[in-house]
Amino acid sequence: MRLGITGHRGLPAETERLVRRALQEEVTRHGPDLVGVSCIADGPDAWFAELVLEAGGRLEVVVPAEKYREGLPEEHHQTYDRLIQQAADIHRTGMVESDSEAHMAGSEVMVGLVDELVAVWDGQPARGYGGTADVVAYAERTGVRSRVIWPEGATRD
Repeated sequence: MRLGITGHRGLPAETERLVRRALQEEVTRHGPDLVGVSCIADGPDAWFAELVLEAGGRLEVVVPAEKYREGLPEEHHQTYDRLIQQAADIHRTGMVESDSEAHMAGSEVMVGLVDELVAVWDGQPARGYGGTADVVAYAERTGVRSRVIWPEGATRD
């Protein structure tokens, strides 16, 4: 099974705890043959990648732009670097600037590589182009199944 991830960043601590538990259940359900595909941004993308590796699965990383890492929070750089070093394969869009177009392009590449998409999503419209809702809509348009994870009690700032 090739499973992709998309989700909201900047979630409150209690929501992070709930989402991590739900992602753990999702990864465990698929077992060690799972291939996780992620852009490894801070939040659900990185949590999912870590869980896939911990379960003995394979991680593939999509890099939306050459300057993608620079646009992520500085406190996430060490995690990003560690995960990209553990990736079995790295896919690149060829874009340079880390903007919403590159982020959506990266998500489109990721969706094209997977059998199913896990979306940590509150069901609301995207707050900017390339947001979680846009990725879910793209997956639906291209025939990739989506499984929404938004645990009871989860909130978003």
